[in-house]
Amino acid sequence: MFYFNFKYATRLLKRGTLPMAVVTAFLYSCASVGTLGGGDYDETPPKFLKGKPMPNELNASQKRITIEFDEYLKLDKPQEKIVISPPQVQQANVRASGKKVLIDLQDTLIANTTYTIDFGDAIQDNNEGNPLENFVYTFSTGERLDTMEVAGTVLNAMNLEPIKGMMVGLHADLRDSAFISKPFDRVGRTDSRGRFTIKGVAPGEYHIFALQESDQNYYYSQPTEMVAFDDSLVIPTFELRMRQDTTWIDSLVIDTIVERQYTHYLPDKLILRAFVNNKKEQRLAKSERTTKKDFTLYFTAPADTFPSIRGINFDEKDAFVIERLTDRIDTLKYWIKDSLIYQLDTLQMEVTYLYTDSLKQLVPRTDTLRLASRERPKSEREQQKEIEEKEKEEKRRRERGDTLDVQPKIEFLPIDIYAPSSVDVYDYLTLTFPEPVASLDSTGFHLKQKVDTLWYDVPFELQPDSIDIRVFNIYADWKPGESYSLQADSAAVFGIYGRFIDKQKKDFKVKTLDSYGQVFFNINGAQEGDIVELLDTKDAVVRTESVVNGRADFYYLAPGRYAARLVRDVNRNGKWDTGDYEQHLQPEEVFYYPQMIEFKANFDVLQDWDLNGKAPDLQKPDEIKKQKPDQPQNRIRNRNNNNNNNNRNNRR
Repeated sequence: MFYFNFKYATRLLKRGTLPMAVVTAFLYSCASVGTLGGGDYDETPPKFLKGKPMPNELNASQKRITIEFDEYLKLDKPQEKIVISPPQVQQANVRASGKKVLIDLQDTLIANTTYTIDFGDAIQDNNEGNPLENFVYTFSTGERLDTMEVAGTVLNAMNLEPIKGMMVGLHADLRDSAFISKPFDRVGRTDSRGRFTIKGVAPGEYHIFALQESDQNYYYSQPTEMVAFDDSLVIPTFELRMRQDTTWIDSLVIDTIVERQYTHYLPDKLILRAFVNNKKEQRLAKSERTTKKDFTLYFTAPADTFPSIRGINFDEKDAFVIERLTDRIDTLKYWIKDSLIYQLDTLQMEVTYLYTDSLKQLVPRTDTLRLASRERPKSEREQQKEIEEKEKEEKRRRERGDTLDVQPKIEFLPIDIYAPSSVDVYDYLTLTFPEPVASLDSTGFHLKQKVDTLWYDVPFELQPDSIDIRVFNIYADWKPGESYSLQADSAAVFGIYGRFIDKQKKDFKVKTLDSYGQVFFNINGAQEGDIVELLDTKDAVVRTESVVNGRADFYYLAPGRYAARLVRDVNRNGKWDTGDYEQHLQPEEVFYYPQMIEFKANFDVLQDWDLNGKAPDLQKPDEIKKQKPDQPQNRIRNRNNNNNNNNRNNRR
């Protein structure tokens, strides 16, 4: 390639030794050629040339593997994409060096074992990034090369999302303790579709597991790790199959179709449902007192009973209102009722609760706490400013000649009323308060319906919420299309600190029936008591119904697009439950209706649903999947190239 030195040419021009016409012509030609990197993109990935040890070599003994290619290359995300089997507890050193890939194994080589290095698409040419797809390097330290394969898919058990980058392994040791005490014998890793292939497997019987590990020891050692296991034994086999290979004269004309025999390995459609065991060790994680009037205890796991408290510098009897901040007893807020107690700068107490000991048993434990309020007291300057403001207001009142008694401003108890202007026919109203309620007079609430031009009282039920002590719900038999008004008298509700509500009024209207649609499912394979969840386009639950006589009916739905999920509620507690490997308990099964459902207002949809009509990895509609398949890099590059060419043509 010829390079032109502009500075040198300028000096020659000044000396008169280089004609001006030559310089001008050369500069024009350079400007006309374009960039040095012009021309078609190289779309050919690196080609394998040779390696040491050689591919499929037997009795190999070296821990340095050298693989040579025909061009300079790079490795894309080697720690994520390259899988070495058997797994290496001491991480191997894998790097690109010019046209070579160098691998230094740190673990001792295992005798009579097949080693596979699955690169996926990590090997790419250095310039264009063309990936060498599915490149696997194999050798053996013994007299035999194992070639069996096991394949399948790992899904999130709760929502059937494919899980990317999860380790999947085989154990020839069939004891349950193997998964929690020793590394896998053979491993693979899931791709963006959740699919995996474990290569180099010897004939025999195995247990298979999936593990999203955090400590790189290749066994289940942390309770927070996502895991999956199959109850059945995996027995690798193979069968001979025929396939048709087609050669083309051009993009439209077929040259020949040749049938070829190939070896197909089984099983190839295993489904592993991954879960996280929610069972955690019970302990007191944190305690805090953000304001004088309350304090909060945070536990690492829910318990069946409340902790007990003994006051050291106060009397704890009838001193608190306890609020659960979740639907389980793991975060508890204690509202202090007595002002003599909450005015104390520091509360000293003993808290007795259930604690997980070294034998994984729940035993009583008592901790002594000193809880100082983090609420900042007013400074002397702030207090003095308040006094000065009051004195100024009093002076202005006297100057105006205002002799009337000035009533102090009442601080009412705030109330948040959920009653939108357009209420669903199946919905209910909620009253939410900033503190626990000391008393509530239901006769101080009035629900009225407008009939023609007059308002009439209608019956309703006002009930405390089953979980949140600061919430009350109002239920009524709403009539579609009618107008209502909710009214509350002053002092109908008192909080535990003496404040009461002001008068309230909220007007609303109930939606008409023709603004809804209905969906009815006839479900083949459902069991009585199974739960069907209707989902929005973000996979969030909109409505839940139980299966009755093989049906799940959803009335009064807003028009739109929906998905559906069925939960096999084995323990009949009304929700999906995770698994537990120690108890050999699988998570409850989940099934998705394989299509989105769309309807308009005043429209009924009847759907037949066969739970086993499609494999679990094919059930969830792509529209609501969050884990999308990766696109091959060369396709992305070609699409970008086409877009760039189109942009150039448009500019012309």
